[in-house]
Amino acid sequence: MKITLPILSFLLRQLLILSVLPPCCWIILTDAGGGKWDLLLPNIGISAMHMQLLNNDKVVIFDRTDNGRSNISLPKGRCGNDPNDCTAHSVEYDVGTNSVRPLRILTDPWCSSGAVMTDGTLIQTGGFNHGDHAVRVYKPCRGYYCDWQEFKNGLTQRRWYATNHILPDGRQIIIGGRRQFNYEFYPKTPSGDKSYFLPFLARTNDPKTENNLYPFVFLNVDGNLFIFANNRAILFDYTKGKVAKTYPTMPGGEPRNYPSTGSAVLLPLKNLQGRAIGAEVLVCGGAPKGAYLRAKNNGNFVNALSSCGRIQITAFNPQWTMETMPLARVMGDMVLLPNGKVLFINGASMGTAGWDLGRNPVLSPVIYHPDKLKGSRFEVQKSSATPRMYHSTAILLRDGRVLVGGSNPHPKYSFMRIPFPTDLSLEAFSPSYLDPKSVSLRPKIFSPASQSVIGYGQQLTIKFTIPPGRLNKSSVMVTIVAPSFTTHSFAMNQRLLILSGGNVTAIGLSKYKIRVVTPSSKNVTPPGYYLLFVVRQDVPSEGIWVQIK
Repeated sequence: MKITLPILSFLLRQLLILSVLPPCCWIILTDAGGGKWDLLLPNIGISAMHMQLLNNDKVVIFDRTDNGRSNISLPKGRCGNDPNDCTAHSVEYDVGTNSVRPLRILTDPWCSSGAVMTDGTLIQTGGFNHGDHAVRVYKPCRGYYCDWQEFKNGLTQRRWYATNHILPDGRQIIIGGRRQFNYEFYPKTPSGDKSYFLPFLARTNDPKTENNLYPFVFLNVDGNLFIFANNRAILFDYTKGKVAKTYPTMPGGEPRNYPSTGSAVLLPLKNLQGRAIGAEVLVCGGAPKGAYLRAKNNGNFVNALSSCGRIQITAFNPQWTMETMPLARVMGDMVLLPNGKVLFINGASMGTAGWDLGRNPVLSPVIYHPDKLKGSRFEVQKSSATPRMYHSTAILLRDGRVLVGGSNPHPKYSFMRIPFPTDLSLEAFSPSYLDPKSVSLRPKIFSPASQSVIGYGQQLTIKFTIPPGRLNKSSVMVTIVAPSFTTHSFAMNQRLLILSGGNVTAIGLSKYKIRVVTPSSKNVTPPGYYLLFVVRQDVPSEGIWVQIK
């Protein structure tokens, strides 16, 4: 086996981490065996603070522009705002070729937010300093010519640690941010070029700590927005600027948003043709009250939270149901898998988000089974060897793997003699449905073609093959997933739907078709690009891209 210099550097860095950090500070469950880890690239040049998968199977990744030189140069003759810094702070990762190319970003996108528009264009907003009012546009294209377009004054208010969400009409709403208790919309219109006060954000702001940044926002099936900040939530009618419902405070009252930094998902939506569609939200992890100030001011790192709260946001009298994770976790990511399960990955078991405020990396992912009985929903997976602390990310890829990168808990890039060096690598976590033993179950879609356009409330026939063998027709379902913009432990716009119908018929040797009905409402499925999967006995096909409009 030939070991290249970048891989050798990566291995030496892992040994350095092991030597600096005592074994007691690693959260590893050695008897857990589900899933597989692969190192994709030991050095992409930047640390993956923000990631978004686009419909050309390329991932836009970026860090920040105010932390000095990165480890990847811009093309010859190009520099940033600083003529002494001709390095890139953004890259495009090509999943198919496992390669990166540098992108030129000028305004500072540190701790920013974003979402993909209905045509597949990434609209990315806010950041730090000269980037806090910026709107950045990235249009996927073929070849090597795509790059950022930037509009320095595209926002009404400064947005740093805000959250974006796509709306049924195709606009984005941008909510909150540091010292911003308001929201605004994008694109701008002559009558809508302003921001609107949201008292809920002011009420959830903890003095000296905040704990309501990067609020968890989900589009409910009735068209209103579920907004969770700190330890409580509202259902917000953004069309009228009014609170439609106030939810109970999560039991325990512990903060879950930045810098206490738990994570949250909208659980898979199903029964989409029923009279009433239910929607549930799961909020997990975080840090106890006061943890941020204790870590920052005194170097006292307290244990992260191991609790999760689950609530049916569409219920007449919604109440939280609490569960306990097998591993406490702060700064973790939650990724919806194509089979409807939830992957918990990355993070630490002590401290909070912030510069060097996390300790004890949690190296073992956990899969959550939403449909199992309470008490049997968590399944610990195989551990990674790489700590993914503050500024880590994870997103779903079309082939069912989860792309994992980032970890830079330092103001600058730092690699030597510290517990958690800046990490520039990319890994892939393959859930157990990608194990070789699952090959005999895996479907392969051959119709419709990827990039097909589908409408609302229409019958959709999907044709697929399976390896020879007996097919239990009731074990097949179709899911669609909206890829997320992920940063700071929250996957914005992440959404999975299980399509109704599911009548499977044979059309040839090992060939089948399944007829489903697409969602009928933009409130349930905002227009845009989705990944469509055929899932058989929890084993998904490779996804295809579909555009719903």
